[in-house]
Amino acid sequence: MENDTRPRCNTHVSIQGDKWYINGEITYPGAPAEGLLMNVRMVNSVFEDANRPEFNPEANTDQFIEQIPDYVAYGVRAFTLNLQGGFPGYEGAVNSAFNPDGTLREPYLQRVRRVIEACDQRGVVVILGCYYQRQAHILRDADAIRAGVANAARWIQESGFTNVLLEIANEFNHPGFKHPLLKTPEGQVELIRLAKRTAPDLLVSTSGVGNGIVPDEVAEASDFILIHFNETPVEKIPECTAAMKRFGKPVVCNEDDKVSEEGARAAEASVMSGASWGFMAAEVNQYFPFTFKGHEDDPIVYAKIEELASRKG
Repeated sequence: MENDTRPRCNTHVSIQGDKWYINGEITYPGAPAEGLLMNVRMVNSVFEDANRPEFNPEANTDQFIEQIPDYVAYGVRAFTLNLQGGFPGYEGAVNSAFNPDGTLREPYLQRVRRVIEACDQRGVVVILGCYYQRQAHILRDADAIRAGVANAARWIQESGFTNVLLEIANEFNHPGFKHPLLKTPEGQVELIRLAKRTAPDLLVSTSGVGNGIVPDEVAEASDFILIHFNETPVEKIPECTAAMKRFGKPVVCNEDDKVSEEGARAAEASVMSGASWGFMAAEVNQYFPFTFKGHEDDPIVYAKIEELASRKG
């Protein structure tokens, strides 16, 4: 648009069929992971805790941003963030970008913005989640939940971010969610459609629990299919992927807590069955005190990601 004053981004993510493209080019051309989006869960890279005032959120985010080039060098092309973070290894944290009415808190957004912009400079995508089961109670009612989704989608659009995908809820069918909008397929479909109406160019999905599947109605409403493999045995990954690929959309695992040799096997099984794989190094990246050391977080897993992301021959 002639009067569009939004900043221009360097990285634009898109979908063609069931494949991912960055800046119009298929991801990982000629590699086993061609058309996929290898990703890492870094939800607590923007963490804060109102009950832990001695914690420095900005320094924590700085530590992660400094390591982004190393993760990228090993084949990572997306990070998952969440506006309510993830489990930090202890109960009682207050960590939310949302006020009770669904409006957004600017200090939190500024950390998220810093990560998104750092990723944009490196050709990297951000999967940005809205709600997490241990924090969603902060939203006071259904109207606040709806407002939160609309505000997040609008913020992405008005910021001009073209490297951001939206995830409505982390594991929506987790028993920790209490409100029907957040714990039922019907509620998730409503919120996905709300986000799409608010920001029509935004690619939107929501994730299920760690059994590697989501309900049909959620898959049909989503632009891409988000699954978790935490409780999925490696040998079951191809079966779960096949069940989701029948919708003709990209299938993305954006959480698997398998580490070391088992994590490497899971990454390979996922890629070879046509699903993007997402690593969660929970003990390192997600549990307090958070550390980010690039491929040293798990050298075996990152060596496998690098192998799968590298051109054959």
